[in-house]
Amino acid sequence: MYKSIAIDGPSGSGKSTIARLLSEKLEFLYIDTGAMYRAIALYIDRLKSEGSVETKIEKHLEDIDIAIRHENGIQKICLNGEDVSDDIRQEAIGNLASVISVNANVREKLVALQRNIAKKHNVVMDGRDIATTVLPNADVKIFLTAKPHTRALRRYKELLEKGMEADINDIEADIIKRDERDMNREISPLRQATDAYVVDSSDKDLDDTLTEILFYVKRKFDERS
Repeated sequence: MYKSIAIDGPSGSGKSTIARLLSEKLEFLYIDTGAMYRAIALYIDRLKSEGSVETKIEKHLEDIDIAIRHENGIQKICLNGEDVSDDIRQEAIGNLASVISVNANVREKLVALQRNIAKKHNVVMDGRDIATTVLPNADVKIFLTAKPHTRALRRYKELLEKGMEADINDIEADIIKRDERDMNREISPLRQATDAYVVDSSDKDLDDTLTEILFYVKRKFDERS
């Protein structure tokens, strides 16, 4: 029986970084579900003159093929055979991904893909609704959060390190808007699972956060063995 770890949390909480490092420690497969939504958002964004976002999704969703492959433990996202791992990290694509994630057909397509992967591998999967919707029976559930300003500052530094221009006030405003949208969407809103272990990383560095979560995960696995 394969094991699964679900990590949920708001945008910029560090869940992708923690999930990736945790997967390396445990030798599990890491699945960044947000990257899947970003890949669809990138495809939609490239359709510059075909009407509204909803119209584009309705017309083209079946044309979109999302695949995940791993190179030296690093997840790569492929969109119709093209590696778009870097392209999807644009701030505008992240905001569009939050918009399209409320679409029922988009969610149905990607949730099916995510569940299928979890049936075949030990996984660490992160997103907004992994513990509540995608893998409600996950062996371990984590809800990772941080204050909006802390999350904005992390994103700001990340963009600067990549040589990209950024305004921390704009980033924080976008994060607050995205939180509101994610928590209030009708389909699979961002929620803390009732049985999730909550970690607030606002005043913790990466090592401390990882150590705390790893300790909890191992304890839960020991309890189940």
